[in-house]
Amino acid sequence: MTEVKKLSNNKEVLAYLAEKFPACFSLDGDAKPLKIGIFEDLAKQLEDDESVSKTRLRTALRHYTNSWRYLRAMKKGAERVDLAGEPVSTVDEEQQTHAAEALAQSKAAAAERKKAATATAPTPPQRAKVPNRNKTATKPSGDSKAPAKRASRKVSKPKLQAADKASLRIGQRVQVKAGKQPIAGEVVEVDRNDVVVQLHNGLTVKVTVDAIFLTQQE
Repeated sequence: MTEVKKLSNNKEVLAYLAEKFPACFSLDGDAKPLKIGIFEDLAKQLEDDESVSKTRLRTALRHYTNSWRYLRAMKKGAERVDLAGEPVSTVDEEQQTHAAEALAQSKAAAAERKKAATATAPTPPQRAKVPNRNKTATKPSGDSKAPAKRASRKVSKPKLQAADKASLRIGQRVQVKAGKQPIAGEVVEVDRNDVVVQLHNGLTVKVTVDAIFLTQQE
């Protein structure tokens, strides 16, 4: 019996999905907003596929929907598609806003990481500059002005407070911490131990109450 190769990382899983569902997933160019609840459709389609587990599939989908090109595609009125590439709904204004906020926060975090990496990198030795005596020094004119420095834009993060399970209700808007950045969604089910949330990026997740937060009103 031929042993089935397990897909071991997000890159492999997404390449597999793009090959199996090319009208829905893509690896380059513009991404298409996904149908809300697409994970359940994928889990059903791939339930007999031993090459990818549900856990790996969920992680890869989260990686895909948090990518910059996917977040840029979340524009109001853009069509959400199913696995066959057929439009099933559209992105609304609130979903566009959440995607724009997530994109800005992700870019700010990437800039901070780049800044930190640059600060810790060793500085190469610099050669001493030898003045060129044959070159006539010129003084800057009084009218010249140094270019104004652009003010860095600071991205304000929403203030969150831990949710109380007793106060959660169906349809309530919440933030789910499923990674480094919170993701907006709505509560669709509350059971004894877990809470099911339909995320605005198209996924539905089941999490414990300690992963759910509410946006504080300022």
